[in-house]
Amino acid sequence: MTDTTESTAGIQARLLAEALPYMQRYENKSIVVKYGGHAMGDAALGKAFAQDIALLKQSGVNPIVVHGGGPQIAAMLKKMGIESRFEGGLRVTDEKTVEIVEMVLAGSINKDIVRMINAEGEWAIGLCGKDGNMVYAEKATKTVTDPDSNIERVLDLGFVGEPVEVDRTLLDLLAKSEMIPVIAPVAPGRDGHTYNINADTFAGAIAGSLNATRLLFLTDVPGVLDKDGKLIDELTVAQAKALIEDGTISGGMIPKVETCIEAIERGVQGVVILNGKTPHAVLLEIFTEHGAGTLLVP
Repeated sequence: MTDTTESTAGIQARLLAEALPYMQRYENKSIVVKYGGHAMGDAALGKAFAQDIALLKQSGVNPIVVHGGGPQIAAMLKKMGIESRFEGGLRVTDEKTVEIVEMVLAGSINKDIVRMINAEGEWAIGLCGKDGNMVYAEKATKTVTDPDSNIERVLDLGFVGEPVEVDRTLLDLLAKSEMIPVIAPVAPGRDGHTYNINADTFAGAIAGSLNATRLLFLTDVPGVLDKDGKLIDELTVAQAKALIEDGTISGGMIPKVETCIEAIERGVQGVVILNGKTPHAVLLEIFTEHGAGTLLVP
């Protein structure tokens, strides 16, 4: 045996010894992973993500994947010659648009993620909120204030929805059958319409219904940064709200953190914001001492 081989074996043994307590901690626990549209663009990262999800399952964890697909939807709408209209920075989803959204999210993107996980030796199954009456949605309302007149108005975003009912029956059955659910954030309303739901919000609702141990948001940022630009490892809900108040958390990070807080209020034990562009970010977060992003806890 060469020195190099001994060194490699020693490193592998140390890594396994470090990971073992975390594997035991999360055994039989539900971990929901929100796989973001911007984190999907790289084939090598996609393979690493699929390997992570497969290894979680093989370690006795119950992983559930919820995915977005904003850039892919925009590309398909452009290809179909459908012009996107925005109100208050949000895409208006009319009847024609929601058909494309469902086709892309519950179709091509969903099945591509399923294929990647299956290629790593596990059984993944593609779903959306319609399957098994898993999620029901209601039309979302968004109020904005006109900066000139200071008058509030309600935006009509079309078929953009909020999850209002989650039935975990199908997810519990799949957990017992060793399958990994991969869920697109599309759901029916009691009014008979189909609704497009923000993937972060959808993932929070799913994780809350399962009282998940962890909800991981894979984004394009490392996590929450302090005023000096350094990563904050852990925050309580109260600390996060204070950082929003004093401006440390600003811009696009505010809705991300607010979604984390909402998920905790729904019953999730801890929510993590981490960089999905880091290879094996999921494993680094779950199976190492320091994690890979910012953990929000009650």
